[in-house]
Amino acid sequence: MTHAPGAAAEPAPPPTPPLPSRVRELPPVLPVLAVVALLALPLGPGGEGGAGPADAVSALVVLYCVLRLVRERRRPLSGTAAVLLGLPVAGLAVAAMGASSAGAGLTGMGRYLQIFVLVPAAVLLLIRGRADFRLLAWAFVGLALGQGALGVHQFLTGTGASYQGEEIRAVGTFGAQDVMGMATVVSFGLVCAVGLALGLNPLRQRIVAACCALALLVPLALSFSRGAWIATVVTIVVQLVLAGLRRALKVGAVVAALGVILVGGFGVGSAMLQERVDSITQVTDAPDQSVTDRYTMWAAAVGMWREHPLTGVGLKGFPEHRDAHASLALSAGSDTEGAGAAFRRQPLLSPHNMYLLILAEQGLIGLLALAGGWLALLVCGLRRLLRARRRSGSGLDCGLVACGLLVWQLTDFAYADIGGPSTVLTAVCLGLTAWWSLSSPAPAPRTAPSPPLREPAEKATLR
Repeated sequence: MTHAPGAAAEPAPPPTPPLPSRVRELPPVLPVLAVVALLALPLGPGGEGGAGPADAVSALVVLYCVLRLVRERRRPLSGTAAVLLGLPVAGLAVAAMGASSAGAGLTGMGRYLQIFVLVPAAVLLLIRGRADFRLLAWAFVGLALGQGALGVHQFLTGTGASYQGEEIRAVGTFGAQDVMGMATVVSFGLVCAVGLALGLNPLRQRIVAACCALALLVPLALSFSRGAWIATVVTIVVQLVLAGLRRALKVGAVVAALGVILVGGFGVGSAMLQERVDSITQVTDAPDQSVTDRYTMWAAAVGMWREHPLTGVGLKGFPEHRDAHASLALSAGSDTEGAGAAFRRQPLLSPHNMYLLILAEQGLIGLLALAGGWLALLVCGLRRLLRARRRSGSGLDCGLVACGLLVWQLTDFAYADIGGPSTVLTAVCLGLTAWWSLSSPAPAPRTAPSPPLREPAEKATLR
C-alpha cells in the first residue's frame, strides 16, 4: 500500500523492551539465594570440610555487587556502615603481618574478610527492601527443611554420623567431617521461622512459619549438638521477649508442650537425647573427653594471648602454638565416622571458641574490632526493632529475624568458631543483620490532610 504525497505515515509499533531492562526487574539478591541453595549439595565423603562451591559463588556475589555500584554510580555505604563493617580490617592487617608465613597471613586474612566484611557488605547493598529480606529468610527456612529431612532419615535408617557407637547422628549433606554443619543450618532456619511467625504478616504465612519452626525442632534435636541447642534456646527466648511478654508466655507454653511430645516420640532416641541434655550440666563435674579437650584448648588460647596480648600470635597461628601451651589432658584428635565416610581422626586445630580464637591469633586489637562491631550491630538492630514495635509494628518480623540470627551467632561463638562449608551462612546472616541495623527505614507514606469540617452557617454567622 502506497501513501499519497504529504500523507502522514502509520506509526511504527513500539519496540520490544531490551533484555537488560527485564533483568533489572529481578531481585538483586538472586545471587545470594544461589549461595544458600548451593549448601544443599552433598559433599564428597571424607572431604576436609573446607571451602566449597558456596564460597566460590559468594566471591562472585561481591563482584556482582561492585559492578552494580559502578554502573549505578551511587555511594556504596553510609558512614556508620563503613566504620562498623570496615573496623575489623585494621586488626586483621596487623595479625596478618604477625603470621608465621606470608601465605598463612594472606589465606587467613582473605577468609576473615570474606566472612565478616565483604560478603556482609554485599548482602547489605543488594537487599532493596523488606520483600528481599523475607525472601532470604524463607530461603534459610527451605534449606533447613531440606537438610533436616535428610538428617531425620539418617537417624531412622542408621546412615548418619557415628554417635556412641551407632551411626545415627543427623548431619545432612555435610557428612561426619562437619557435624556442626546441619545443626547450624537448621538453627538458622528455625530462628528465621520463629521471627516470621511472630511478625505481623498475613495469618497464613505466620501459620506456615510456625509449622516449619516446629518441624525443625526434630532434626535439631537429632543433631546432638549441645552448642546449637543452647544458642537456639537463648535466641528463641530473646525473640519471644522482644515480640511481647504476653505472646512469649503463650508461645513458650505451646512449644514446651510440643517439645515434650516430640522428644517422647523418639523411643530409643529419647534416652540418648536425655543423656546428651544431662551432659550439659556435667561439663564441670564429670566432663567427657570432648569437653576436656575443649577446656584444654581454651586454656592454650588464653596462654597464647598472655604472651602476645595486643596482636596475638598471628593469623592461622593457633595450631602451630597449640602444643606449647596445652596440657597433657589434650587428646590427639576427635574420631569421625559414618555418613558415607570411613573412620578417621580429625586433628584439633582451633579452640572451638571464636572469641578465644580471635584473642589468641589477633590479640585485644582484633577482638575489640570484631566483637565491638558485632555488639554495635546488635544495639542498632535492637533500637530499630523497638521503634518498629512501638509505632505500627511494620517490619517486626524482619527485626526479629535479624536480631535473632545475630544473637544465635554470638551465643554459638562461645562454643564454636568459623570453619567448614556452612561458615558462608554466617556472612549472609551478618549481611541481613547489617541491613536491618544500618539501612535507613522506609519513610511512612504521607497522607494528604483531610479538609476541615465546615461549621453550620449559623455558627459561622455568630462568630
